[in-house]
Amino acid sequence: MAKVVMADLAQRKVENKSWPRGYMDDQPFIQYDSRMDKAEPQAPWISSKDATYWEDETKKQRKWAEIHQVETWIEMGYHNHSTGIHSTQRMFGCEIQEDGHSNSFWQFGYDGQDHLSLDMETLNWVTANPMALWTKHWWQAERCYAEYDKAYLEGPCLTSLHRYLELGGHRFTRREPHTVWVTKHSAQDGGTTLRCWALGFYPRDISLSWWLGEKKLNSKLEYVETRPSGDGTYQTWMAVWVPAGNETQYTCHVQHSSLNHTLTVSWEMPSHPGLAIVISLILILLVIGGVVSLIKCLQARNKEPYEQAPGDCGE
Repeated sequence: MAKVVMADLAQRKVENKSWPRGYMDDQPFIQYDSRMDKAEPQAPWISSKDATYWEDETKKQRKWAEIHQVETWIEMGYHNHSTGIHSTQRMFGCEIQEDGHSNSFWQFGYDGQDHLSLDMETLNWVTANPMALWTKHWWQAERCYAEYDKAYLEGPCLTSLHRYLELGGHRFTRREPHTVWVTKHSAQDGGTTLRCWALGFYPRDISLSWWLGEKKLNSKLEYVETRPSGDGTYQTWMAVWVPAGNETQYTCHVQHSSLNHTLTVSWEMPSHPGLAIVISLILILLVIGGVVSLIKCLQARNKEPYEQAPGDCGE
């Protein structure tokens, strides 16, 4: 999700403007448009906040925009970029887990790529590439930067998160069950790939695993990270390679907070594999028969006098 957001922000390099955006459970709820100098709601549940809230958010985001502009100039100097369009992306957040524990993150990017991240335990800056060493030396020398970020994430950030959870109500506390099924795909080496799909679930946390009998499989697996579906729910899948002909021996196990048990699904061979072929042949024969009848009818009609009334063919 972090990479998706950074890439999205990197694309918003329009007129050297800033586009801060806030997310709750991967869904945008607030955005600051620096062209209009105004913070605006992006979700219905936050629209009820009064004018004072939006004025405060506008002032706060305006300051962040000024900071980002300075940081972008500095990073351009470090990268020897004197011309062109470039951007910096700052992303931070906190989360509350199912068991009540919380954690947080802080990341900094340049031109849509990872640059620096903050280790919350040691308050050290971790570089993602050699060019980030210049920024690390700069920020490491000012320890107050890291201390401020940690204090914010473990204090005001969590306070706001609790307030937004109350404001959003059922939208964030609901349990949406998922739709799960298994599809079969031919592999290049002659084997088969079984893919277990989980769609339309909420909240985000979910566990998918492949089993052969009583043994959980840890190899020959492929999966994607859980991602937003675009409608407030999530989706993901996990695939496993299996020998051709053994597909029905494998099962996909799904665990989610909307279930009170582990859901087990498997690929099902069509119950009547030849039925579809038979039906198709029957339909083809019916079509051929209809065409032949029509041709005969038209031939017979052409042999009759021109004055014959239309509409008799086929009656």
